[in-house]
Amino acid sequence: MPNRYTDALFQLIHSLEKSEKRHFKLYITRSSSNENLKIVQLFDALDKMSEYDEKLLLKKLKGTEKPQLYNLRTHLYKQILASLRLLNSSDSIDLQLNEQFDYAHILYKKGLFVQSLKILEKAKEMAKLNQKYNYLAQVNALEKRIEMLHINRSMESRAGLLSKEANEISDRISMLSRLSNLALLLYGWYIKHGHARNEKDEEGVRNFLKDQLPPDARQQTGFYARLYLYQSYCWYAFIRQDFIMYYRYSQKWVDLFDGQPLMIRVETSHYIKGMHNLLNAHFDLRNHARFETTLKKFEAFAETDRVKDHDNFRIQAFIYINSAKINQHLMQGTFKQGLSLVPYINGKLEEYAPFIDEHRILVFNYKIATLYFGSGDYNTSIDYLQKIINSNTDLRGDLQCYARLLHLMAHYELGNFEIMESLIRSVYRFMSKMQNLTVIEEEMFAFLRSSFRISRHKLKPELEKFLHKIKHFEKNRFATRAFAYLDIISWVESKLEDKSLAVVIREKYLRSKKTRLSAMAAG
Repeated sequence: MPNRYTDALFQLIHSLEKSEKRHFKLYITRSSSNENLKIVQLFDALDKMSEYDEKLLLKKLKGTEKPQLYNLRTHLYKQILASLRLLNSSDSIDLQLNEQFDYAHILYKKGLFVQSLKILEKAKEMAKLNQKYNYLAQVNALEKRIEMLHINRSMESRAGLLSKEANEISDRISMLSRLSNLALLLYGWYIKHGHARNEKDEEGVRNFLKDQLPPDARQQTGFYARLYLYQSYCWYAFIRQDFIMYYRYSQKWVDLFDGQPLMIRVETSHYIKGMHNLLNAHFDLRNHARFETTLKKFEAFAETDRVKDHDNFRIQAFIYINSAKINQHLMQGTFKQGLSLVPYINGKLEEYAPFIDEHRILVFNYKIATLYFGSGDYNTSIDYLQKIINSNTDLRGDLQCYARLLHLMAHYELGNFEIMESLIRSVYRFMSKMQNLTVIEEEMFAFLRSSFRISRHKLKPELEKFLHKIKHFEKNRFATRAFAYLDIISWVESKLEDKSLAVVIREKYLRSKKTRLSAMAAG
């Protein structure tokens, strides 16, 4: 079977914008060599295919044998990358710096040392301005090599200066490496496990941070050192569900960029990720007004040319903005209105499928399932939850657990009591195996086991007892992990008040908004 997304060359061609395809054609046809004409034919053939099929490709390229096709494909891939590099060099600091270094190295090889040093000096200024210390290490190494070959009157002072500079660069790179490693490892822990499940998890994360954080990390003033430090504390706080701390460091992350606007262009992906985490923090804390303000700011940034003209940034912005929009509907109880986002999101997920990782798909499926559950469409909610349950992935064990619990609740709502007993046993075993059972889930299972066996008029006292038990744990971080995934309290209240879940959450939101406005008026 042909697979649309497994062939690297096919994927690269289909990721190209119209302007990039046009530029490639101009770039490659500057030479009318027979080989280049053949790769244009290969490019056109792959571009017109809806999915990769090698047999069909060989039929379209008459006179081309399979061994020749391999060489043509390799050549085409390299030429596309060369074309993209040329097209995007003015838009990327990294590409510009690498280009300057390449020029300096060519001049060095030619023995034109003075010319090489002049280019390196200009490149150093650009690198320092953009705090690209890894690049500075390359420049410094080439400068020292040149000084050893090109003797002049300033040799002694230059040697000392370059030596001192090398040590400073090495220290900075070492610090940045340690901090970026720490941020990456903490984020990796969250992607695999989700939030800390118990005291043991929290103690492990706390000790890891203590062991890995450089002693003088908080005294660092450089942009990247602060960025990786704030990221580390963000993931650390988020894993521990310390949402106040999570908000504080997410805000520091975004403020760092706002204080140095030049770096938004240099590190656009990190800025987008910072905005996403700040929105998540506002969602977790139910900071409704600040959430709206931050979302508007993010949406405005997503409309800039910097984001729209760059595949990676555009896809990132799509993921995080639409995730935030769903969260807004979940906060406000506007589940049915939120369903209007689903066709657009699904269309984009299909379009961007080669570029979106499985973790993002899992999260979207869970959020969409929650929208349908809150809207009362339990069958469609189950369809989306099944995608998670059947995904055969070891990512986000917590999400795997709560998808099964929400799936169980959807069947309860549909009155599928004949399968409830076996479902409860299955979900309980899975959550126990994943060490994901807290007192909230234990109480939930106990309620579900008994509730579908008792008559309707006896259900209300059982619901009241269940609500009384779980409300005691609202402020317990480990026990309330369930509240971050399922608003169980509002669900029980909806049963007691004979209202829909959407109405209960909507009423809470409006009361919160009224209280906030009253406080602002009084202040």
